[in-house]
Amino acid sequence: MTTGQTDQAQGDGPGWDAAAYDAHCAFVWAYGSDLIDLLAPRPGERILDLGCGTGHLTRAIAERGADVVGIDRDASMIAHARQQYPALTFQVADAREFQTDQPFDAVFSNAVLHWIHDADAAAAALRRALRPGGRLVAEFGGRRNVAAIVAAVADVVAAAGYAAVRDPWYFPSIGEYAAVLERHRLEPVWMALLDRPTALDGGEDGLRRWLTVFGGRLLATVPEAARGAVIRAAEDRLRPRCFRDGTWYADYRRLRLVAIAR
Repeated sequence: MTTGQTDQAQGDGPGWDAAAYDAHCAFVWAYGSDLIDLLAPRPGERILDLGCGTGHLTRAIAERGADVVGIDRDASMIAHARQQYPALTFQVADAREFQTDQPFDAVFSNAVLHWIHDADAAAAALRRALRPGGRLVAEFGGRRNVAAIVAAVADVVAAAGYAAVRDPWYFPSIGEYAAVLERHRLEPVWMALLDRPTALDGGEDGLRRWLTVFGGRLLATVPEAARGAVIRAAEDRLRPRCFRDGTWYADYRRLRLVAIAR
């Protein structure tokens, strides 16, 4: 979901314009590429790419020789993935409800799990998808991810007279998410919370594009006709901190982990 995941569509995420996502959000799967090294897929392994989006990382896993299945809640993402990679298997499915008759050796998920507020439902589904001893390798937004952006947008939304939204995603701490995993017989063996300021595509329009693609929850209380003015106010507030050398940077913090199904 993710995203970049990513933020990639899954769980409670928005509907997506898959073509626009591919054109303007390449940083989502670009940053997820080294997560595949952590996954270390082996030839013949059966791997689930949960929240696969438009399929770029699914293809990268398949190129390591694994038998990979990509799932995403968003039908437009899956249609786009099937069009780009017709030899691979993609399914429309919700991360909280996914069922399989043949458990996987590993589940991979990039930029997805922060879209799902019901973390226990997602973790239960992840455990069901894995064979005993199988591994979960995931990365998603961690505690205080995009905190500067969330605070600035909430403040300008409130100043414009609309109800502010300050907690639109699920960004847990290491301890909080370790407890979620353990409740569902997923043993965390490695976790890290990483600061990763991330350059946004689009130059001067980078923050506006990011908010348009990913920030619908932050702007949910603002009428469509007023959103342009609110985004301009947010840009003014964030420019000293998040804009340099012609590029906007999002204050990403990523929770990266490996867990084993017990």
